[in-house]
Amino acid sequence: MLSGNLIYKLYYAWWKNIDKKIFLLILFLFSLGLFFSLVSTSLIASDKLDTNNYFFFFKHLVYICIGLIVLIFFSSLDQKSLFKLSIYLFFISLFLLFLVPILGIEVKGSKRWLDFFFLPRFQPIEVVKPFTIIFIALILSSENNWNIYFKYFLSFLSILPISFLLIIQPDLGQTLLIFSSWFILVFISGLSLLLILSFSSITLLSLIYMVFYIPKFEYIRSRILSFFNPNSGTHNFQSQKAIDAISSGGFFGKGIGEGTLKNRVPEAHTDYIVSVISEEFGVVTIILLLLLFLFFIYTVFKKIYLETNEKIKLILVGSITLIILQALIHLGVNIRLFPTTGMTLPFLSYGGSSIIGVSILSGIILNLTKRKVG
Repeated sequence: MLSGNLIYKLYYAWWKNIDKKIFLLILFLFSLGLFFSLVSTSLIASDKLDTNNYFFFFKHLVYICIGLIVLIFFSSLDQKSLFKLSIYLFFISLFLLFLVPILGIEVKGSKRWLDFFFLPRFQPIEVVKPFTIIFIALILSSENNWNIYFKYFLSFLSILPISFLLIIQPDLGQTLLIFSSWFILVFISGLSLLLILSFSSITLLSLIYMVFYIPKFEYIRSRILSFFNPNSGTHNFQSQKAIDAISSGGFFGKGIGEGTLKNRVPEAHTDYIVSVISEEFGVVTIILLLLLFLFFIYTVFKKIYLETNEKIKLILVGSITLIILQALIHLGVNIRLFPTTGMTLPFLSYGGSSIIGVSILSGIILNLTKRKVG
């Protein structure tokens, strides 16, 4: 067993080298998520589950504690170990994603979750995403004497099985998130914009064809059609209630516990957390949250600007891109710019898979932005 003195030395070395501003921002975002979980789920627990008012809050707290352990673990590794471990974990998480169509549980027309006794409704894609970014970056920055277009091709092959497994769930929101992150990485690595736009157009047309002409995607098709037809569809009902909640909250909100959206829309504390927050605390709070996200992103990009290692740059850009895009998609769904996707808000939404996934990303970001020793 590790002695107390050794543990202290390891902790001191970790704390001395990490970027404390980024770490404190991450910690603050998690704390806000815990607070909003308390005010948005206490009534759900008491009314629907007939149990302790703080049932979801304590689960969220446990998830965050696990997430912080994961964050510290990944941020404390040396870079060589981080990259090597990430390759193994990429294939392990991909295998878990492969198990979803076989052993997964279906909820509301989608089969996206595995049911583990220690983590019920675990969504493997949340863990796949961080390691996919590292895997793509390692291919694109490889020192092997490969043609650059061959590297692009290999990186594209690496996301094909992920995209296929997501499409058959079906989960087009996460599919588009994976493709968008790949596009950004290959673009900043040097691929011409014309080729990216051409490939993007082909991909988009393929997705449109699948959604509207393959029966498997009827569930997603109904979501899209109800989005464009405000007078039909249960998914439109959710979006409309979210908009109503934001409107009724006004600038300063109704007050803690006074919101009604959390009791009227299923999974409001995950998919519609922005609307729940806005109803009780006002649009001003949402603006402040967005500014906090922007400050976090700005702080990481300052580090990226100073970084000279191409591999690290690509991983950092990919990691922060995942967070940005997921936050934008979540916000867009809440204000009815996009159809319902089931996308959580990083750091703030309730859910074990989401918290663990963003903790891995945060640990990677902290690892690659920490002070260089020697």
